[in-house]
Amino acid sequence: QVQLVESGGGLVQAGGSLRLSCAASGRSFSYNAMGWFRQAPGKEREFVAAISWSGGSTLYADSVKGRFTISRDNAKNTIYLQMNSLKPEDTAVYYCAADRDGATSYGLDAYNFWGQGTQVTVSS
Repeated sequence: QVQLVESGGGLVQAGGSLRLSCAASGRSFSYNAMGWFRQAPGKEREFVAAISWSGGSTLYADSVKGRFTISRDNAKNTIYLQMNSLKPEDTAVYYCAADRDGATSYGLDAYNFWGQGTQVTVSS
């Protein structure tokens, strides 16, 4: 069974940091781009960051650029999201997802495997 399992979420004060991990099992995603999305209560799921299969290309939403860093370790079949200078508006459930191919994409439709999500709460 193919699974993406996120971890590392929690409660943090504004200005703090968290590192999310997403471990894949059941198959290798070494040749797939991977992404992070988030969904706040009452809002649509939105793109946060994406990384190409090799790690050589990354994309970020404007709202997180300069604060978040996406990375991957293909040997461990794991991707990461380092989140610094967190703000209350970053509060959401964060999901990792696997793209259908190796190139980075903003759109939800490009991703066909999704994790269950991990809650990130930033207090002011």
